[in-house]
Amino acid sequence: MSEMAFSEKLVQEVWERARASTDQDPSVWRLDECGAWMRREHYGRENSEFGWKVEITSAGGPETIENLRAFNMGNAFDRAQGSAKCCVLADRVDQHPWEHASAPRNRDVGPHHP
Repeated sequence: MSEMAFSEKLVQEVWERARASTDQDPSVWRLDECGAWMRREHYGRENSEFGWKVEITSAGGPETIENLRAFNMGNAFDRAQGSAKCCVLADRVDQHPWEHASAPRNRDVGPHHP
């Protein structure tokens, strides 16, 4: 899906609906539905590990906050299946559940889609 132009206000609203983490500043870092890290200032950056985009989740639905979600550039929302397509996840390998991540990092878990 090609990147659409959304107002900065709508982009911010979508950002604020993404999952915040207790160990990172939510104005800078959020997680998408797949659990991949996104950095606020990297909106629209395809070549960034933390780049993110706004996905429309309802085919033919209006471009309202209810039909929009934030996704890491490596992930997407499959409208036909009604679910997230996860190719990138937060990397917490070798990290104990009680430890906080010192810095966000992602890892690829599947083939990326166009």
